[in-house]
Amino acid sequence: MNNAITDIPGIQVGQAQDLQALTGCTVILAEDGAVCGVDQRGGAPGTRETDLLRPMHLVNTVHAVVLTGGSAFGLDCASGVMRYLEEQKIGFDTGFARVPIVPAAVLYDLGIGSPSRRPDADMGYQAALAASTQPPLQGNFGAGTGATVGKILGPANAVKSGIGTASLEIGGGVKVAAIIAVNAFGDIVDPETHHILAGARTTTIGGLRVGSGETFADTEAVMRTFAGRAILSFTAGHNTVIGAVATNAKLTKEEANKVAQMAHNGLALTIRPAHTMLDGDTLFALATGKKKADVNLVGAFSVHVVAQAVVNAVLAAAPAGGLPSHSSLAV
Repeated sequence: MNNAITDIPGIQVGQAQDLQALTGCTVILAEDGAVCGVDQRGGAPGTRETDLLRPMHLVNTVHAVVLTGGSAFGLDCASGVMRYLEEQKIGFDTGFARVPIVPAAVLYDLGIGSPSRRPDADMGYQAALAASTQPPLQGNFGAGTGATVGKILGPANAVKSGIGTASLEIGGGVKVAAIIAVNAFGDIVDPETHHILAGARTTTIGGLRVGSGETFADTEAVMRTFAGRAILSFTAGHNTVIGAVATNAKLTKEEANKVAQMAHNGLALTIRPAHTMLDGDTLFALATGKKKADVNLVGAFSVHVVAQAVVNAVLAAAPAGGLPSHSSLAV
């Protein structure tokens, strides 16, 4: 086990990024297809092909999932992944053509790097072409290239985040894993100590010190103040945590949707606050169907891998775009 989503047999990950524009995309390929569910909790989502993942819809199997920066512009990445899969003769057989099923979710990273250079179909194709079973790079790579956290006091007081992954074997050969791009409005906390690892930094506004900590302001503490409530009234939705959980368990579409739902508890453990109207938090769940397992077991441990992937994302992040990261701050 490499503590990565690629520990799930049949799952490959490819990433591509523009390090000058600070944006990128991550592609999760399911070699033989995977049953997929989705759960979208935040109030500002950007997604593609998610309706077909709901129960009572025809298609049960997806061939890839795309996580990307670039806000809604980044959804174009999925077209490049479809092109790659079509070349490999992979897709849903309609009788006249094979149509690759590629759901996608985006995060907003236009406020860092260059807002005019976004992930596109070519970047999606290159990410798919680079997909392998090797553990994906964490931090400032793929969809995490332009990810930041802690933005209640504005982007200048945020901290650089990234993408992270984690995995567990939960018994009987059943594995569960996650990959998460962490671009949250709130702070990232250690789920065991509850200490802030990355988040809005204490600053001075109008001569007044805002924030209760030496390094971090504590977003929830700021929200309780008069200034914090005023800030919230004009804060834009420049956030979103997106990711995927994967397992080698055999799940129905209904069960995959349940796992995606339960996996969000991992965000609640590590992001404070999570699922706000300023976030578009979206998680997919992929099941490759190799092992029998109880959906409750898979869902319970999906929480742990999501939480660990979030923590790994901020621990691996490097300073970029004029922002510090956990590794460069004395915390």
